[in-house]
Amino acid sequence: MNYKNLFLLLGLAFFLSTAVSAQNFKYIGATKCKMCHNKPDKGEQFNKWQEGPHAKAMESLKGDEANDPKCLKCHSTAAAVDSKLLAGLKVEEGVSCESCHGPGSMYKTAAIMKNQKLSLAKGLVIPDEKVCKTCHNEESPNYKGFNFEEYVAKIAHDDPTTE
Repeated sequence: MNYKNLFLLLGLAFFLSTAVSAQNFKYIGATKCKMCHNKPDKGEQFNKWQEGPHAKAMESLKGDEANDPKCLKCHSTAAAVDSKLLAGLKVEEGVSCESCHGPGSMYKTAAIMKNQKLSLAKGLVIPDEKVCKTCHNEESPNYKGFNFEEYVAKIAHDDPTTE
């Protein structure tokens, strides 16, 4: 076998292994995130989420809305994803950390989170306007426009120990 075919075969194997591992990313729930993201020196992201509108998204639904898949797809991370991917996340949690930051099963450890490139490879998402607009859009019956810069500032929860 020549080197060109070997490199092609190795590249294909790498591509397939990344595609397979992406399917293994599971949603673990905010309580797992809380272990590290609730410390004052790290910015208390969990408390900021818990006090904000995303954690209370299920509470904002009235009557039959709480069972309507059209509402649940944006008001509950767990209701919006394949149930086979749930590993601790519950519908009642509302819009969890993982709605914006991706399923955390593979990047949740401190050793991985210290390396942003590795975290991203393990499923971490750095949310942008496009991520927000999967829910904050004209399909919502209560949509009143969405100014990304304004709203992202309201839910900001930076980690002061990272750049």
